[in-house]
Amino acid sequence: MPVNLFYRTPLGVARITDDDGFISAISIRDEDIEANEPETELLKTVALQFDEYFAGKRKDFDFPIKQAGTDFQQKVWQQLLQIPYGNTTSYAALSNQMKSPLAIRAIASANGKNNLWIVVPCHRVIGSDGSLTGYAGGLWRKQWLLEHEARIAGTGQTKLAF
Repeated sequence: MPVNLFYRTPLGVARITDDDGFISAISIRDEDIEANEPETELLKTVALQFDEYFAGKRKDFDFPIKQAGTDFQQKVWQQLLQIPYGNTTSYAALSNQMKSPLAIRAIASANGKNNLWIVVPCHRVIGSDGSLTGYAGGLWRKQWLLEHEARIAGTGQTKLAF
């Protein structure tokens, strides 16, 4: 049976789901939900790694993840995991990397269905023109995450001009 942790971040409360030893979903909430203590060792690990990420001491995550999706979605999510911390890419670049230059919309759709906020870094995908594009957590959160990572990594500007 899935166990949820409501974890307070600088961007709101995240709901993190431990489903049989794998993190299957992480989503940021707009409503102010009461945070709770982690009930499983895995959720304790996730909370610690998120603390480190937001403190600028962690650039990637190493807990077990598994989210449901089609084979194509899984391939897109695997490609997202290859985007280096503090960097961005575009949907067009992803489609070229995946050798599917005509699949830009399908890749964007799969990106939007990612259920592992921050961990599978869909926030690192921007428009080909450098603009912020749709983000389930809200564009202001996407901008915050990109600026946070750029500042910690020392890449680009610390205040992005979107």
